[in-house]
Amino acid sequence: MITQERADFINEQEIEGILTPRRRPASAMVHELLAKAREMRGLSMEEVACLSYVEQPELVAQILAAAKKIKEEIYGTRLVLFAPLYISNRCMNECTYCAFRATNTSLKRRTLDQEEIAEETRTLIRQGHKRVLMVSGEALPEEGFQYILDSIATIYKTKVGPGEIRRVNVNLAPQTTERFRQLKQAEIGTFQLFQETYHRPTYAAVHLKGSKRDYDWRTTAFDRAMEAGIDDVGIGVLFGLYDWRFELMAMMQHIRHLEEKFGVGPHTISFPRIEPAAGSDLASRPPHAVSDADFLKMIAIMRLAVPYTGMIMSTRETADVRRATLELGISQISAGSRTDPGGYKDAEADENGGQFQLGDHRTVEEVVNDVVKLGFLPSFCTACYRTGRTGHDFMDLAKPGEIKYHCHPNAIATFQEYLCDYAGPGTKSAGEDLISIELNNMDGKQTAIALPMLNQVRGGERDVFI
Repeated sequence: MITQERADFINEQEIEGILTPRRRPASAMVHELLAKAREMRGLSMEEVACLSYVEQPELVAQILAAAKKIKEEIYGTRLVLFAPLYISNRCMNECTYCAFRATNTSLKRRTLDQEEIAEETRTLIRQGHKRVLMVSGEALPEEGFQYILDSIATIYKTKVGPGEIRRVNVNLAPQTTERFRQLKQAEIGTFQLFQETYHRPTYAAVHLKGSKRDYDWRTTAFDRAMEAGIDDVGIGVLFGLYDWRFELMAMMQHIRHLEEKFGVGPHTISFPRIEPAAGSDLASRPPHAVSDADFLKMIAIMRLAVPYTGMIMSTRETADVRRATLELGISQISAGSRTDPGGYKDAEADENGGQFQLGDHRTVEEVVNDVVKLGFLPSFCTACYRTGRTGHDFMDLAKPGEIKYHCHPNAIATFQEYLCDYAGPGTKSAGEDLISIELNNMDGKQTAIALPMLNQVRGGERDVFI
């Protein structure tokens, strides 16, 4: 084990004290908390716990409605699209819920070389993507960590016509501070890492061997990342391993720790639920399965608790569940995903090398069509990271509402790029109609910014942003 410090900011005794007694809150208390939440001041751990026990249908509906209002106020109709790019499924760990587990002999193992990574990237670019989440199993090839750095560089330098990947986020094993500095120098966007579960006994039970067994090394990874200058980090829990209410409380503790130590919390929160995975009986029968109703309520509560934090929904979930989450707080979704290395180039191959079963198999264009019909504006924007609007600077614009004068025009410009370069006739027509609606709904200042950008894109310019 390589731990140098304990993650004492995760306090199970405090969590259990807050979650006990487990009883439904009175209607008056719920109304009071929702009134506070609608002021976009966030919620405390105790308040999150209180709302988590609401079961009365009329009160649950009010929680969902409050989350919808806050999401609309902060994000408007914007919905960022991205794709995961798996470069390797080789792993040294034995995680009982994951197809990548070291002892899973049924998995077809593969580590992409740099040309294969470039080909995967070209496929994603042809689909219209501008942002990827690079994912690797926790076993490096002979090149060691240089393989990761080379892979990031390959993705960035790969071009197809007017298209390119403009932001590479990464989901990797916990690193040393020095390696995080190297990732920062490689110009990554967000460093994403899922804790899987914050409950120590459960964590020990599902991680049987490998470096991932070290709970504290994993939980303190964001400290090292932020000390190295990476101020955009993305947290998440694999819901289904332990009680979801406990996990929300621990996540709130982690957020509180980052805010107290670094002055800013996570850039994003992800909400993966366990899905069946090859070679894993546990993944097919989650010990603490989360119902759809609780899942939606959980997402809504977290939107109330951390109103300015981005929230991500992957293609683990079905199209119907994903649709339901969009109004409740989700601001980023993956589209056209594959979780097997090389899966984009060979889209007809089976997913035997994938990390888990997908719930949403639609193409990027099908997802774009769907969200447009729902009234959401697909965004392929990557401007904030490249202009330094991250960490404190992002929050300084987000909290007073000024970020909309950057994000909304950028979203429209990048969606126009997609319509010009990648969309079929039906999608283009529906998208142009949506852009007209968005322009009509903008205030004068936004319109004055967005119209010249649109004209530039329609005139052939690319990567137009503010």
